[in-house]
Amino acid sequence: METQQNKTKNLSTAAVVQVAFMAAMIFVATYVIEIPVGTKAVLHIGDSMVFAGAVILGKRKAALASAIGMALFDILSPYAVWAPFTFVIKGLMGYIAGAIAYRKDYNGNNLVNNIFAFTVAGIWMIAGYFFAGGVIYKSFITAIGDITGNIIQVAAGIVIALPVIKALKLAKLKTN
Repeated sequence: METQQNKTKNLSTAAVVQVAFMAAMIFVATYVIEIPVGTKAVLHIGDSMVFAGAVILGKRKAALASAIGMALFDILSPYAVWAPFTFVIKGLMGYIAGAIAYRKDYNGNNLVNNIFAFTVAGIWMIAGYFFAGGVIYKSFITAIGDITGNIIQVAAGIVIALPVIKALKLAKLKTN
């Protein structure tokens, strides 16, 4: 018979593995397709995995995986100066998407609610990077140049995430 301590330890180990796996998926999705746009921004498909993580893992694990995966990309790229901002912005993006996807009794299973969740989280990301850009560029006027690329990135992330989530649910990989 397994003790309560062993159950807690196993659950924690499983959670660590889930977060690490999703962080790796987010990093890879960000790294594989990376197109410089705007002033010093980059267009990528990593947001699709942030959204998928929010539905598959829930808000807390998605927040951690998103923060780690995206900040790791920044640290290992020419965009290292963005890493602290990315850690916070993408972490909250994953948290917001997961919190809304799981509100009421939706449990991440309502398509319209998930699109709403991803849109709200995307608006947070766009605003967050606008302010981060204003700080990094020392000019909010310059930061405006990155908004269009971020809008495209969020829209592409939503479009890609929806079938990915469906496939992961069919594969019974939903862990929350």
